[in-house]
Amino acid sequence: SPTGDSWGIFTFLCAALCNLPALPALNCSEELGAGQSIQQTYDLTRYLEHQLRTLAGTYLNYLGPPFNEPDFNPPRLARAERVPSATVDLDLWRGLTDNARLAANYRAYSRLLCYLRVLDGQVGTAELRHRLAHFCASLQGLVLSIGGVMSSLGYPLPAGPAGPSAPPGAPAAPNDFLKKMDDFWLLKELQTWLWRSAKDFNRLKKKVPPAVVTLQLEARGF
Repeated sequence: SPTGDSWGIFTFLCAALCNLPALPALNCSEELGAGQSIQQTYDLTRYLEHQLRTLAGTYLNYLGPPFNEPDFNPPRLARAERVPSATVDLDLWRGLTDNARLAANYRAYSRLLCYLRVLDGQVGTAELRHRLAHFCASLQGLVLSIGGVMSSLGYPLPAGPAGPSAPPGAPAAPNDFLKKMDDFWLLKELQTWLWRSAKDFNRLKKKVPPAVVTLQLEARGF
């Protein structure tokens, strides 16, 4: 009869469940690790780009002509080579692994931050010092954020301190014009690094979504 068949099926299922030592239970949890860290780092690079546009204009006006003239485009001097250059072939840069690009960004911003801190101690106006100090704090946050992305992806941080108190091998410029040229190239390289880093993190966040739903198995006894 239908009633007997239903009872038989119910009895069979009970017996089967009783003979199982444990049944894996699915527990959904949201992991806000690498994806969220990448998104925050991308947002920070865009914020720094915006912040630097204002700072660079103010600082170049402080340096005066010809540095604040729109068409001023001097050749890169040997002295400026101490500043980490972002002028790497774009195809070559994209051909690097994510780990290599992140490490290059981490090292470059750590060193650029050192030069900016030296710059901060040399400017003559209180307002410009305040702006530089604020930008340095934001850039320090970017260095830490890039380190967080590397850690969340399982990459080791580059060896050496993240930001020594002063850039190594940075003697004073022999004259005022060359000192201003050093400052000009520092700002120019910072702009290029931030522009490229924003593109790097935009591509990276497409690989790693901000939130990943994971399934965890937990053994539960009956």
